[in-house]
Amino acid sequence: MIERYTLPEMGRIWSDESKYGAWLEVELATAEALAETGEVPAEAAQLLRQHASFQVARIQEIEREVRHDVIAFTTAVSQSMATAGHPEASRWLHYGLTSNDVVDTAQALLIRSASEIISRGVSKLANSLKTRAFEFKHTVQIGRTHGIQAEPITFGLKLALWYDEVQRNLGRFSAAAEDMRVGKISGAVGTFGHIGPEAEERICKRLGLRPAPIASQVISRDRHANYVSALALIAAILEKIAIEIRHLQRTEVREAEEPFAAGQKGSSAMPHKRNPVTCEQIAGLARVVRANVQAAFENVALWHERDISHSSVERIILPDSTILVDYMLANTDWLISGLRVYPDRMLKNLEITRGLIFSGQLLLDLAAAGMLREDAYKLVQSHAMKAWEYDQDFRAAIESDPEVTKRLDKGQITKSFSVSRQLANIDQIFDRVFPNS
Repeated sequence: MIERYTLPEMGRIWSDESKYGAWLEVELATAEALAETGEVPAEAAQLLRQHASFQVARIQEIEREVRHDVIAFTTAVSQSMATAGHPEASRWLHYGLTSNDVVDTAQALLIRSASEIISRGVSKLANSLKTRAFEFKHTVQIGRTHGIQAEPITFGLKLALWYDEVQRNLGRFSAAAEDMRVGKISGAVGTFGHIGPEAEERICKRLGLRPAPIASQVISRDRHANYVSALALIAAILEKIAIEIRHLQRTEVREAEEPFAAGQKGSSAMPHKRNPVTCEQIAGLARVVRANVQAAFENVALWHERDISHSSVERIILPDSTILVDYMLANTDWLISGLRVYPDRMLKNLEITRGLIFSGQLLLDLAAAGMLREDAYKLVQSHAMKAWEYDQDFRAAIESDPEVTKRLDKGQITKSFSVSRQLANIDQIFDRVFPNS
């Protein structure tokens, strides 16, 4: 899948280098905000901004000894200040902060960056769906309910439905991402025991965040559970698209299929195979993202003002969920953009029941012509079941039934079996889904 997705942009966000970089930015923003109020010497804040740095390997080395990641980080940064010749300035590093003031606030920065990538991916997929929806707006296809042929639709209508769902997902995800754009600098139990609320507001503003209205030592994890849920909803619609294409690609249906590149192989044993492997990957990965929702919900209930049971979980589920959804979006966009569609096969499948799919319209037309609905249903179903079980021509049977012909003339029967009549409102539906197109 390398040609359609590369990890580095999203992967870099969740790297140790990026994480510690976000931690350092919170530390520096804190020092600068406190310098503005005179709580930290302005020169010290300036020196920290100019010289504070870290080496991931050194942090890891210190952590193996102290067994505390934030202490290892601040120790390594303090050492960098000493190396730069300004050891005194390190007195003001991490001044008034507790670990999660840094970790949770920095995590909001990382999630903001990850969310921007995902939002772009959702928007790109929506545009691809819109383009192909208009391309196949009037491409007639049979609609299926319970896997059984129902009534005519168009393939463009199916794509428009997916577009509508993806757009709602974008709205939900944007709201969840905004809900995560909060920081907290309120101390070990959320009481601002060492730094006041005004300083928190200054620090968060520097970082482009909003201060959480209230927090314990951690930002409440209902926000995170909601965020992962929004990711899972994106994954769910991508799985829905993938499952539909998998069905349409089945040999017996063969109305659409995912792209198959020159030189690609479908099976080690059967050279004829063209398997929907991308669709199957999307469906499988959606299960992983959904499973992460359960873990996110388990993180909501922590002991008192904080424990760290959520921390190890989030080190897995936040990177994994954002990376997986980003990957799934890229692959679904590739799938939709290059989807092979076979209109002739769609028409052929629509016609295989020899008119059965118009039974509902015929029922209504007989009722409108004066037949009691229950009687009309019984008559139409009787012919439909015979046609179904004995592979007969349903329309021919209807045209030869005197109970029908005494109420509907030939032209009216033709209208009952009209595809264009069934699809007369496609333009109006598209106007609803794409109001400015």
